[in-house]
Amino acid sequence: MADWNLGEKEKKGIKRVAENAVLVSVVTSKQTLEQVEEYLDELEFLAETAGAFTKKRFVQKLQHPESRTYVGKGKLQEIKEFVENNDIDLVIFDDDLTGKQTSILEEELKRKILDRSSLILDIFATRAQTAQAKAQVDLAQMQYLLPRLRGLWTHLERQKGGIGMRGPGEKEIETDRRIIRDKITLLKKKLEKIDQQNATRRKSRGQLIRLSLVGYTNVGKSTLMTFLSKSEVFAENKLFATLDTTVRKVVLDRMPFLLSDTVGFIRKLPTHLIESFKSTLDEVRESDILVHVIDIAHPQYEDQLAVVNRTLNELNVSDKPTILVFNKMDLYRKRYFDDLLDEETKKEIEQELMQSLRKQYGDQVVFISALQKENLDLLRQVLKEAVEKLYAIRYPHQTKYW
Repeated sequence: MADWNLGEKEKKGIKRVAENAVLVSVVTSKQTLEQVEEYLDELEFLAETAGAFTKKRFVQKLQHPESRTYVGKGKLQEIKEFVENNDIDLVIFDDDLTGKQTSILEEELKRKILDRSSLILDIFATRAQTAQAKAQVDLAQMQYLLPRLRGLWTHLERQKGGIGMRGPGEKEIETDRRIIRDKITLLKKKLEKIDQQNATRRKSRGQLIRLSLVGYTNVGKSTLMTFLSKSEVFAENKLFATLDTTVRKVVLDRMPFLLSDTVGFIRKLPTHLIESFKSTLDEVRESDILVHVIDIAHPQYEDQLAVVNRTLNELNVSDKPTILVFNKMDLYRKRYFDDLLDEETKKEIEQELMQSLRKQYGDQVVFISALQKENLDLLRQVLKEAVEKLYAIRYPHQTKYW
């Protein structure tokens, strides 16, 4: 391993080679151990997406995270001993850290320190392809860094007390702050310009009904997009495979509409990231119908559904007509059906599940497997009928010949 240098802040983030990591979380009075383990499952998937292999998890029960080191002294010592003896490159924390906490932890552990937000930003930075996505990630990174500047200036902490040191140091921090604020302003202007271009492009699409695929990250939106649009859309079993909104024209039985695939949502998504990507989510705002895709095979699919609904609320689009698509039925059977069950019993269990979810969420519910192309004809029919109804309402005096 290369010599660790606390001053090398550019080393933050994950290299493009596999690194060994440990995950750290705190169970507070507001959470259960099961919830925290589930968050850590997701954090491990994030780490894997970024290119890190998780060697161990550390969990501690506390009323609230320690202000200086996030975990208690004993737990910190336990982590320190493990990382020193097991070739660990970085330590990832499931909650956001302050600049001060990051610096103290780096000095104590002599390893790279990431929190959930910086890990997500790292993934976004590698996924960004277009000028818009790159500007959005840059903006989110600057907004993340700005309040942490003072804590990250660890060399000033070691020099404090020396005559003349505080003044220049403070000036350096203020200079950095000014540079970051200027960059934030420039990026916002750049994104405004891109937004205007996108708005013009949307207007030029004519009188077509618009549908948007929304959902938690990694639920299969891009796979579904590929099938419906009959064009190749990047899909991968990793978090945030899609950052840029993809829009395709789809025609079902000569009935045309526009379908967009958007960035997936996730729990504890950094606020500045949501703000930065709101322009990407304009497609969702301007859609006529939302197609909310849910991974039925995920143990916490109800929580994921609630997270997406909360985000849609923040975007003020929760009142739009929504079709719920429960995807990955094939995986659901594989995970939850015992091999000893006969086919009739399996069908009964499935029917009960479907009836229960329809009762809970209404009739606009479809159960599919995008990967196995199961029930996709029914989904196409449901989408076609929804689009047809909207055309009839929007253009009641105009006969459409497609």
